[in-house]
Amino acid sequence: MRVAVIAEFYPRAADPVLGVWAHRQAIAARDAGADVRVLVLHRPLPPLSALRAGPRAAARAAAGALAQPLHAQLDGIGVSYVPFLAPPRPGSYGSWGRWAAPSLAVALRALRREFPYDLIHAHNAVPAGEAVRRSNVGRPLVVSVHGGDVFHTAPGSAAGAEAVRAALGRARLVLANSAGIERRCRVLGAPATRVVRLGSDLPAARAEPYGDPTVVTTGHVIARKRHADVLRAISLLGERRPNLRYLVIGDGPQLEPLRRLASELDMSERVDFAGQLAHEQALRRTRRASVFAMPSTDEAFGVAYVEAMAGWLPAIGARGEPGPEEIRGAGGGLEVVQAGDVAGLAATIDALLRDGPTAGDEARKTVERAFSWQECGEATVAAYEQTLSAR
Repeated sequence: MRVAVIAEFYPRAADPVLGVWAHRQAIAARDAGADVRVLVLHRPLPPLSALRAGPRAAARAAAGALAQPLHAQLDGIGVSYVPFLAPPRPGSYGSWGRWAAPSLAVALRALRREFPYDLIHAHNAVPAGEAVRRSNVGRPLVVSVHGGDVFHTAPGSAAGAEAVRAALGRARLVLANSAGIERRCRVLGAPATRVVRLGSDLPAARAEPYGDPTVVTTGHVIARKRHADVLRAISLLGERRPNLRYLVIGDGPQLEPLRRLASELDMSERVDFAGQLAHEQALRRTRRASVFAMPSTDEAFGVAYVEAMAGWLPAIGARGEPGPEEIRGAGGGLEVVQAGDVAGLAATIDALLRDGPTAGDEARKTVERAFSWQECGEATVAAYEQTLSAR
């Protein structure tokens, strides 16, 4: 079968980590038997955050967006970038599908002439699924919901709710990355749903650990990821574990506040800010740590957890979040704490450090059993086959 994947979040020349999970799913589907091409919705304008950061940051962001090649081969998959213009994200994101639809319609028609796709797989209802709906291309539509649609876009505005409902209603099948997200999709009008969980590669051996015990958080440095809670928890363990370090892999608007907090807690010498790294490099550095901690909220799944666990790292997420709860339900190796409970987080970190390799072994077994990319690819292709066989 031939599949056209449509995504907003997808690796770019200026940001090779953005949406890497969508690319990995495309590779997994390809390896499971689907023929895949990708169209990326690309808005060649700097975000408001870059504009507010000053003229240099805005210029860098604009230069990176404008320099994006329109066509690329990523791991043997043809990827085309489809430029579109839209107002700034805050307050208007729910309408981005309407703004992207005209250029996407042209790109889909052009792609169909050289690659007669059988179905379209859109990552997220907004803007990708809504842009496909408005393009009227007459092919079955699968929409993957990764969390943003139900946590932010639909609750954020009437236009966003309308667009999410319209895209989910148009889809022949909606793929949710966890059972909790599947339930929310049904509430928003998805007519048929299926859980397809993302995955991780499986390294052949444990990485050489750092010299000192290390807690790592890998991800965008934003408030909901709750890096500050991890930093405070490590500070609470200072007398008990004076050599414990914190490794932060990623960049984002909360990076500088986190640096200031480290200084206020007199922990600057024990925190390593690695910045944003290429995906493989981020994995290598993550997997040398002792514990992965990210007690984030609005966590639909969390590929970062299973990527760490695949490398024999026990992980910590937030209680009640769809992704961490589902990963925890699949086996051992992930603990949950209440978001904001710094003392509880400190105690959980201490316990996992004490358990050592045993907790890591359980984490690895869970990923092998339930969260490999091979399993994701096979489940994705099975969803495509279900879509094509449905009336």
